[in-house]
Amino acid sequence: MESQEILAFLPRRLLPWFEKNARDLPWRTDREPYHVWLSEIMLQQTRTEAVKGYYARFIKALPGIESLANASPETLNKLWEGLGYYARARSLQAAAREIMARNGGIFPRDFAEIRALPGIGDYTAGAVCSICFGAPTPAVDGNVLRVVSRLTGDTRCVDEEKTKKSVREALAAVYPAGRCGDFTQALMELGATVCLPNGAPDCAACPMADLCRSRDGGWRQLPVRKAKRARRQEKLTVFLLRCGDRVAVRKRRSEGLLAGLWEFPNVPGHLEAQAALEQAAAWGAQPLELEKELRRTHIFTHVEWDMRCFSLRCAVAPEGELHWVSRETLAGELALPTAFRMFRDIE
Repeated sequence: MESQEILAFLPRRLLPWFEKNARDLPWRTDREPYHVWLSEIMLQQTRTEAVKGYYARFIKALPGIESLANASPETLNKLWEGLGYYARARSLQAAAREIMARNGGIFPRDFAEIRALPGIGDYTAGAVCSICFGAPTPAVDGNVLRVVSRLTGDTRCVDEEKTKKSVREALAAVYPAGRCGDFTQALMELGATVCLPNGAPDCAACPMADLCRSRDGGWRQLPVRKAKRARRQEKLTVFLLRCGDRVAVRKRRSEGLLAGLWEFPNVPGHLEAQAALEQAAAWGAQPLELEKELRRTHIFTHVEWDMRCFSLRCAVAPEGELHWVSRETLAGELALPTAFRMFRDIE
């Protein structure tokens, strides 16, 4: 059986399976484009269980495109705090502002118009068009590429754009009229819950198992991916400076990693205790006591931070480069990335 013939079986097999096995997810309660778009952006490189709470809080605080477009940077970053990849939030707002300016707040229906919005690629545009507007536009992400490559025994590298394009075209040819959104979600669901990325797939639960070319162990070699490049290692010394009930923070640069977010003061490299005290004094904080020293590691996609943190009690709270805020303000108003948030509640 040719690969395209195998894919032709997907709608008749997957749709009944999806009706019985679909997870109850908050963004599946309707076909509102704003909800689907937001969920797909949040789900990029983030576990579904982690997204649920963020999605609910975000929708409650910013229930529509207009409120997202008008949100302050601090509000937006606080809602995204801990979710990571903060550029996603900035792109969301930039897209919302374009929709307000060009469409009066109405989400566009055309694939090309959606694809042209900031932060939206072929996958997200395909998901919105199919789920919300019933268009035969596949949403091809890692889950779907894994399913198709294993099902058809495709050994092409799934990281290559020509492979993704080929898969999109092959799937578009089998999309079922009137059930496009359900089919898109069924493909996603199969990859997320059955044809898993780590560990053995649950072939016994797969509605396509009897047609799969990788069922008898071939799945171990599929999908084919490019070798991951090694993460860059960086050392940082982080300062938790306390003066009374206030803690020192500062804003990161407007470009680069964690751009524009709040952080605890830090310097490159690992300082010893005496050098850390001297650095705090150079900021004008007049350190009185070294209360605690900790080590933590935080991993980004291409960088790994090895962090040494000094908790210092200080005599004064000098303004300037540093801003001194209460614990309540730090916890409730300022967005602190996970890399620094792990030090926030040290006593």
